[in-house]
Amino acid sequence: MQDSSEASLPVIRRLSYSVGHFLNDLCASMWFTYLLVFYHSVLGFENTYAGVLLLVGQIADGVCTPLIGYESDRTPGCGSYGKRKTWHLVGTISVLLSFPFIFNQCLGCDLNTPQWVSVTYFAPFIIIFQFGWAATQISHLSLIPELVSCEHEKVELTAYRYAFTVIANITVYAVAWLLFHFQEGDDPAVMDNLGPVDIPVFRNLSLIVVGIGAVFTFLFHLGTREKGRPFQEEDGSSPGERQPLINNTTVAPPANLLHWNNWLTQPSFYQVALLYMSTRLIVNLSQTYISMYLTYTLLLPKNYIATIPLVMFLSGFASSFIMKPVSKLIGKCMTYFLGLLLILAFSYWVLLDTHMGDKVYGAAVLLGVGSATILVMSLAMTAELIGDQTHSGAFVYGAMSFTDKVANGLGVMIIQTLHPCRTMVCCPACVWYYHYVMVIVSGGVAVLAALSLCTILIWPIKIVRLSKRGHMNGSINGNGSKDLPEVAGLMESDEDSESSEQPSVN
Repeated sequence: MQDSSEASLPVIRRLSYSVGHFLNDLCASMWFTYLLVFYHSVLGFENTYAGVLLLVGQIADGVCTPLIGYESDRTPGCGSYGKRKTWHLVGTISVLLSFPFIFNQCLGCDLNTPQWVSVTYFAPFIIIFQFGWAATQISHLSLIPELVSCEHEKVELTAYRYAFTVIANITVYAVAWLLFHFQEGDDPAVMDNLGPVDIPVFRNLSLIVVGIGAVFTFLFHLGTREKGRPFQEEDGSSPGERQPLINNTTVAPPANLLHWNNWLTQPSFYQVALLYMSTRLIVNLSQTYISMYLTYTLLLPKNYIATIPLVMFLSGFASSFIMKPVSKLIGKCMTYFLGLLLILAFSYWVLLDTHMGDKVYGAAVLLGVGSATILVMSLAMTAELIGDQTHSGAFVYGAMSFTDKVANGLGVMIIQTLHPCRTMVCCPACVWYYHYVMVIVSGGVAVLAALSLCTILIWPIKIVRLSKRGHMNGSINGNGSKDLPEVAGLMESDEDSESSEQPSVN
């Protein structure tokens, strides 16, 4: 009964944990949705320069993420504050100090300033922002397997987290719509098309974002309690959340604990990494290019770059509440597959309907629900992979994030390099270019995600034992016992351990 009580968090603590990524989500919403629009359509950067800035950010994030994960696992934190919350605070401060400079004209620049000078100015702020974003993300994700141990509780906590991710995106797009709506000006061409006149809109939006995010970060640090016992004091038992019901002197040997280099020998580590990377490619690239698709392919007014993403994330928010019962009924893999079907339906709709008009709202619902579903399920599978190996959980999340950040950065750079136009004014070729970009980044990458999902269905997620004794002990208890670490070894063990996704370790 002790373990069950540990797995079930009070509602107030679930909520306080869930808002800990709110600042990151607000900034990520602006980063992926408006970065290319701001630098290309507002500041007038060439497509390649705009892509370089996004690539610099993604590479910086990709490099920082596994390094921060490694350091977060091995450092004790600031006193009794906890190592995860300490890194979270460091990341938050970095984000707050750098993000407002990214969505503003560089100080001392004008229309005659060479673009490479502006790129040099923005790059350090982007790198600092991405370091802070990575530190906040990894520390926040690493708390999931430390706060709860039950698989369905992990899915629920991830869904809570994603629900606030959606709220953050809704907040950004709602504020953006209000800023565009109340923008001063009487010229319809200026009001409908993006240009330098919109610099104050994006500057004010970034300041509002960091202000709201700072408040929610304070609530997270106030209401979330991290188990701050150092790893060395665990006496070899599973760190943080699982202790034997009976005070038995027989504990799992230190060899059964996975360190960062041991993860690299686990086949399931690469399976989940491929799935997570594919998921993030779909979600992030579609979010990045939806604004360009609306502006240059469908030729819609600029307020649509706020309303369409708003519809996407409202639908995603609604779907997040049914993910736990659905995944409990049909399993995480099949729930992920349902999300992929919705994304493929969106891609097919975009491919066939070249003059969508207001019907784009319906397509946005499909993309929103599908993206929310696959993102939550991929995070839940990552938490399942980590299991009770919470002492190295930050490295796992960091490695997963590294794959997605590098892949996203390279994907954007390839798309920007192949762009048929080089100037601020979009040529007629842009119409078809962004049309096919949306089809490929949603439907094309969904095929890759489906293939990676098939590998998990054929070879379910599990961790191979490191010690010889672990191989001799046989398979894990089918009743979900967690009070015998020498038998459970490295395998995730809970009430779901008898399911097809939790096979015995041979």
